[in-house]
Amino acid sequence: MAENDATPTLPKKCGPYISSVTSHGMNLVIRGIVLFFIGVFLALVLNLLQIQRNVTLFPPDVITSIFSSAWWVPPCCGTASAVIGLLYPCMDRHLGEPHKFKREWSSVMRCVAVFVGINHASAKVDFDNNIQLSLTLAALSIGLWWTFDRSRSGFGLGIGIAFLATLVSQLLVYNGVYQYTSPDFLYVRSWLPCIFFAGGITMGNIGRQLAMYECKVIAEKSHED
Repeated sequence: MAENDATPTLPKKCGPYISSVTSHGMNLVIRGIVLFFIGVFLALVLNLLQIQRNVTLFPPDVITSIFSSAWWVPPCCGTASAVIGLLYPCMDRHLGEPHKFKREWSSVMRCVAVFVGINHASAKVDFDNNIQLSLTLAALSIGLWWTFDRSRSGFGLGIGIAFLATLVSQLLVYNGVYQYTSPDFLYVRSWLPCIFFAGGITMGNIGRQLAMYECKVIAEKSHED
């Protein structure tokens, strides 16, 4: 009887991670590392699209290759991706509203594809004016949230991320770190908040999917005990 009432211990193998990792803290670190490298990869790909379109202009000495163009951008994007990806499931637990909408990797991959498509549209598609471009990207970004998220916490965090990221971009441009070829709103492009919003939703979904493994294994172990 005492054995049945004892607190269940975590399994030796937790989700897709290393079998020796059993603590929540180590799983958190591993998820952060995975999210960091995903953010770095997406930053390299999306930055290449922007440079090809001449949307951003970095100093000539740093544009030697895709890996050397503004060396600080991929690490910053990776760090932001890790923070966002860990923040979304943490916020879900804090609010007591676990996210259950389309929780499978195929949906997450489609979300990533749509996000890349939105960035591609901002760099490749010609619009009559910036207002039309901004409204189109805003509609696409909200559509991405509605299709792959639909949570109030996700929408709120996306808005907050878009605001903070746009503010940081404005400060960097204002201080001459880099510049946009055709800024149309206080040194930056007016459609940037839409891109940041969609990026926050995308990394949030990836972070939630990674976190789901740990929660699923713990729940199954508790049920067995």
